[in-house]
Amino acid sequence: MGAARGRFIAFEGGEASGKSTQAARLAERRDALLTREPGGTRLGEVARGLLLDPELPDLSPRAEALLFAAARAQHVAEVIAPALAAGRDVVCDRFAASSFAYQSFGRGLPLDEVRALSSFAVDGRWPDLNVLLVVPADLADARLGERDRLERAGHAFHRRVAEGFESLAASEPDLWVRIDAAGSIDEVARLVDAAVDVRLGGPAP
Repeated sequence: MGAARGRFIAFEGGEASGKSTQAARLAERRDALLTREPGGTRLGEVARGLLLDPELPDLSPRAEALLFAAARAQHVAEVIAPALAAGRDVVCDRFAASSFAYQSFGRGLPLDEVRALSSFAVDGRWPDLNVLLVVPADLADARLGERDRLERAGHAFHRRVAEGFESLAASEPDLWVRIDAAGSIDEVARLVDAAVDVRLGGPAP
């Protein structure tokens, strides 16, 4: 018999919520493949440079959504799907839910269209669990240093994004865990570990 399919865990949330740090901590504990979006592949990293470039402020919402989707399709085909098929857990810093929150709730594109675009890109590889890290807006703002194009989008935009994540998590509670990420790195990591273990079981021995 072949290896059991790996588990796919995505970290989601607004800017400066600690996703990258907590994704790395969980991936290490579960001996999982750690990756990120946009990124993870050569195409993805090129797209990331464009999407986050603060000198590129006039990118249309539809072009932005298409760039994210193209990077995601290559990421799934080249990195995520092979790892899962080989029985390896995958931990991703952002995935499709970020497109729903940013391009639909944030930019105002129709949610059903953004979902359809991501559905085409992921080819059936949806996360088994989305971990939503939540921090107060003032704390996130204090944590931000030099800001990229998305981080500079303004408070109203980021408020809509945060509301979008909350709406997504509430609509599919079996696929989401919500974590208060205002504590220390270790405190948040303990909350994440406990929540993921309850939903997906602990790491393989």
